[in-house]
Amino acid sequence: MGKLLADWITRGRPDMDPCSVDIARFYPVQKTPHHVHGRCREIAQKIYDPPVHPREPFASGRNLRRGPFWSREQELGGYFMEAAGWERAHGYAANETRLAAYLERVPERPAEWDARHFWRVANAEQLAMSDDVGMVNLSHFAIYDISGHDAEALLERLSVARIGGDTPIGKGVYTHFLDDAGGVHSDLTIVRLAPDSWRVICGGDTGHRDLMWIIRRGEGWGLTRWHLEDRTDGLATLGLWGPNARRTLQALADVPEALDDAHLPFATAREIRVQGLPVWAFRISYVGEQGWELYVPFSYGLALWDRLFEAGVTPVGIDTYANSRRLEKSLRLQNVDLLTDYNLLEAGLARPKVKSAEFHGKSAHLEQRGREHQPATLCTLVMEDHHDSSGIPRFPVGQAPLLDPESGEVPVDTLGRRSYTTSIAWGPSLECNIAMGYLPGAYAEEDRRLLMEYFGEHYSMRVAAVGYRALYDPLGERPRS
Repeated sequence: MGKLLADWITRGRPDMDPCSVDIARFYPVQKTPHHVHGRCREIAQKIYDPPVHPREPFASGRNLRRGPFWSREQELGGYFMEAAGWERAHGYAANETRLAAYLERVPERPAEWDARHFWRVANAEQLAMSDDVGMVNLSHFAIYDISGHDAEALLERLSVARIGGDTPIGKGVYTHFLDDAGGVHSDLTIVRLAPDSWRVICGGDTGHRDLMWIIRRGEGWGLTRWHLEDRTDGLATLGLWGPNARRTLQALADVPEALDDAHLPFATAREIRVQGLPVWAFRISYVGEQGWELYVPFSYGLALWDRLFEAGVTPVGIDTYANSRRLEKSLRLQNVDLLTDYNLLEAGLARPKVKSAEFHGKSAHLEQRGREHQPATLCTLVMEDHHDSSGIPRFPVGQAPLLDPESGEVPVDTLGRRSYTTSIAWGPSLECNIAMGYLPGAYAEEDRRLLMEYFGEHYSMRVAAVGYRALYDPLGERPRS
């Protein structure tokens, strides 16, 4: 923290993304004296009692925020972890019996470190979802409705993508906010609700930091005629995905044809009724399967869950959403794979064209686009053999250095950034460990071999995709390992 502050004072920005120590990341519920005292005490104990597992959950400050589905998840034996104060089920004990046939396809994790805070049933849930239909509790989403005279000017100036102008009502736009140097500060979706109203949807971990970024930029630009309504604690979100998602939802919808592709194409949202329940259905997916994010007031949450559960929809834990399936799809995660350390072109997310309107970080972004080669590229890698020297299969967790197999050194790009795995997880559909990491240009080529160091041993890694390209696409391509 001291170095980041010194860099900020002397250079105008830190060398590393300060997201992990940014006080703006805390929601109000996390800033009460009781919560702060409990976390500080626990962190102090962990500092002097290493090692701390990368997935180690906090024991203090729990059960602060529960979505309306929580009671049903508890009945199903949810394995809860916490993020941004929210209790999130990573898998469900009830599925260990219900999905026994799928569980047989999920490997055991004999190394205790790899198995700690992971539940195999999560991978079985993903496989079941891919064969039929599953639902994921996404009530941790941060949701902000922004409206008013200056709303369009504010969001347009923040966003790399075009969200105003003739963007149709109901159209969802995946976009990013950049910092002054063109680094990726935010990764989010914005949906136009009305001519002067938009819904900003952020991940739970990043939501409050995004909120502070919006407010501070608006103040700095002198934009005052806009209103923000925080819908986070009033709108629950349930992801419904799988090859039978449309068929299942149509069987419950008051107007089934409203869910046809012609009426509700990808990246659009509209109000529907599910056996009388008002639901805002946004057709989008972070798991690669067909389906929707379904938004309902908290008071209708249990009714929606029960209708879907009774229709045979499998509850799927957040592990599938946040880790295994999104890595099979090569989808990036803000503050993990996306950081201000790297730009949109390096992350493989630059848009084909740059909009004419001004936006924060545009000059740096244009300079980056003008380079003949980017200093680094985010690549997707697979472990070619995940057995250690004793023959024990390993399932790495956390982040680990990548090495040049000839020199044994960590590749370093022209800006001095070292290569490591930003994300890694077992992909049950591909039956291999999948990782992401930024590699210098000379190493960013398909089928290039590197080594990953994990617990003092080296494992062969192959570059399977350079930039954004899914290894597995259930909606089109055949699986490729």
